[in-house]
This record gives sequence, structure tokens and C-alpha cells, in this order.
Amino acid sequence: MAAKQPPPLMKKHSQTDLVSRLKTRKILGVGGEDDDGEVHRSKISQVLGNEIKFAVREPLGLRVWQLVSAIMFSGVAIMALAFPDQLYEAVFDEESASSKTPIRLYGGALLSISLIMWNALYTAEKVIIRWTLLTEACYFAVQFLVTTVSLVESSRIATGAVLLLVSRIFFILISIYYYYQVGRRPKKV
Repeated sequence: MAAKQPPPLMKKHSQTDLVSRLKTRKILGVGGEDDDGEVHRSKISQVLGNEIKFAVREPLGLRVWQLVSAIMFSGVAIMALAFPDQLYEAVFDEESASSKTPIRLYGGALLSISLIMWNALYTAEKVIIRWTLLTEACYFAVQFLVTTVSLVESSRIATGAVLLLVSRIFFILISIYYYYQVGRRPKKV
């Protein structure tokens, strides 16, 4: 019994036919401009989107501020852990009457925050950058309040403490400025 041979496969030339390719791209909806004026080269790029559109427009000096904050938090943390008495004397111009444990705990907390600052320096995600800036602003505000209450209770005005208060207000303003700048919606051009 002789088996009937199937007909030879005919090669479809539609991919080489320019008109057919243009019709296929038109049906898929690629190759033309979309509402935002972007030209997508494939359906995948159209569905997934363009990563440039989602990139954060960073305000001028943001990364420098993040670097300065990370260095500052790390430096004070190491000083509080290694030299708690000297840190207390530098701020309040008097010797610490209590144990070194609270100052070292403060250093440990600052070291933890500094690790967050260092990691935020290398991210491009808007939410993480904003949370880090908000953490900084809250920390500086709490430190401002605690230092102010300590100065009022002791009824002494130490030069180091006043300088600390002024710098904290300045740091709060910078952190809040960048927090709102990163959260601002970009203007459509």
C-alpha cells in the first residue's frame, strides 16, 4: 500500500512582503506613535512600557545631600559607640553623670539609620528615597526637641548645644525640601 505523499510545504513570504509586514504591525498596534508620542518597536515594549518614563527626576544636589547625611550619621554613630563621654561633653559642655550605656544605645540606633542612608544612596526608587528623607527629617526634629528640653531643664545654654539646634533646623529644612521635590509630579512638556 503506497502512502500518499503530503504536498510540499510552501514557504510563506509574508514576512518579506513589506505591505504584509506593515499590515501586521498596524494590527498589533506597534510602530506608530502612542498618546505620549512614543514609538514602540515591539508589542512587548508597548506593554511593559519605557523605563525612562518611570525614572525619577532628581532635584539638583539630592545625591550629594544623601552622601553627606550618610557620612554624618555614620560619623556620629561611631563617635557615640567608641567615645560616648567625648560626644556628650562636646554637645553639653559638661561631663556625663550617668552611665555610657544610653549614649552607646543612641550610637547603635544612629548606625542602623546610617545603613538605611547608605542603601538609599544607591537606589533610584522614588518611594525609598522619599521615606529615607522623611526618616531624616523626623530624626532631626526629635533630636531638636530632646536637646531643647534638656537645655531648658538644665537652665544652661551650651555653645555646642545651640550650634546643634541651629544645624538641626537647617537639616530639617533641607530634608523636607528634597522630600517634596522628589515627590513632585513632573510637568508634561
